[in-house]
Amino acid sequence: MAATKKKVVRKARKGEHIRQVAAIPFRLSEHGNVEVMLVTSISTMRFIVPKGWPMKGKSGRKAATIEAQEEAGVLGKTLKQPAGTYSYWKRLTNRFVRVDVIVYLLAVTEELANWQEAKRRHRAWLTLADAAALIDEPDLSTLLKNLKVPHPAPAGEPEPRPHLESSSP
Repeated sequence: MAATKKKVVRKARKGEHIRQVAAIPFRLSEHGNVEVMLVTSISTMRFIVPKGWPMKGKSGRKAATIEAQEEAGVLGKTLKQPAGTYSYWKRLTNRFVRVDVIVYLLAVTEELANWQEAKRRHRAWLTLADAAALIDEPDLSTLLKNLKVPHPAPAGEPEPRPHLESSSP
């Protein structure tokens, strides 16, 4: 992790974009409503989505899937197309850097009782509106408010694509 922070600081000094990947784990409730899982951050205990740095040799989608398993203890199918992006200011030791995050939806099929970061994080299933209200990052909150989660396709049909509601007429 320290090497990653040094690399991030180096990139930021050069004016390069800093990128992360994230997963929004989702499921349908008994009543057919969409619920998303948020996790708490380790340092501030604020609610966030599972996210992390790109992983060498892995696609953004695969890295997001791994982050969801490590940070939230969920397994499932990560949709191929990103659901959107958001930006936030990441606090490093002695500075802040702007980070652009590519977000993937993960249709949860299994919730693990024990997972890598279980002792360091809490997780919660929430409606999109409640999740958006709890998130401190304005861009992520907006993404959650406007997110339309596709319902799973029947077997043999193409994977549905996530989309954002358009605000234009």
